[in-house]
Amino acid sequence: MVTQPRIADQPGTPPLPELVLVPAGWFLMGSTQGQDNERPVHRVWVDAFQLGARQVTNAEYERFMTAIGVSAPPFWSDPHFNHPEQPVVGVSWFEAIRYCEWLSANHGARYRLPTEAEWERAARGDVEDKLYPWGDSPPQSRPDYDKRWNTGPEPVARYAPNDFGLYDTCENVHEWCADWYSPDYYSVSPARNPKGPETGTRRSSRGGSWRHHIKIARCSARSSIPPEFQYADYGFRVACDAVGSR
Repeated sequence: MVTQPRIADQPGTPPLPELVLVPAGWFLMGSTQGQDNERPVHRVWVDAFQLGARQVTNAEYERFMTAIGVSAPPFWSDPHFNHPEQPVVGVSWFEAIRYCEWLSANHGARYRLPTEAEWERAARGDVEDKLYPWGDSPPQSRPDYDKRWNTGPEPVARYAPNDFGLYDTCENVHEWCADWYSPDYYSVSPARNPKGPETGTRRSSRGGSWRHHIKIARCSARSSIPPEFQYADYGFRVACDAVGSR
């Protein structure tokens, strides 16, 4: 189900993101088949929230740059990365946060980055204990796998969404999350709405990358870099509290 805040898109304001409602629920977070930082597998409750159906695009980010007067990220003029419907890349964690703040200031809802737990819950799409959003079949089995991501990310939403209606989960670009990163956080994570450690030096990210040898990541795969880094395979999608949530 796709939902949007009930605020009109007025001239001069940011476009309203297309949001998907991720219902509240329990899920198994982590994997026994992944790296050590994905263990132990543990059951987590996530409150209902909304998540961008698509990764933030160059066209959307350009409106932010024009409105705020911020500099373009690296790779902005590179033809491999500047199609309007490609996900914006080279955005630091701080810039992604500022984009969310810009949306919030203009639309009256609290836009933010998703937590790692929210992201994994959304990527799984209620498919319990499977490696990928579609199940356990390998990435190479996906449509056009050998023809995609040759020189950069694909334009968003070209292929079917997952069961929640989210496009490009686990692929295209790494997506910034709100959390600080710790490799052993799962051993101390609370069972309800975990938000990551209090401090750290790296911010968490999720999803696959166009420039990796294996282009699509497992739902549970974790990654992280320092928040000031600006990489050609890092982008983001926005989250928002569900209507009526506290």
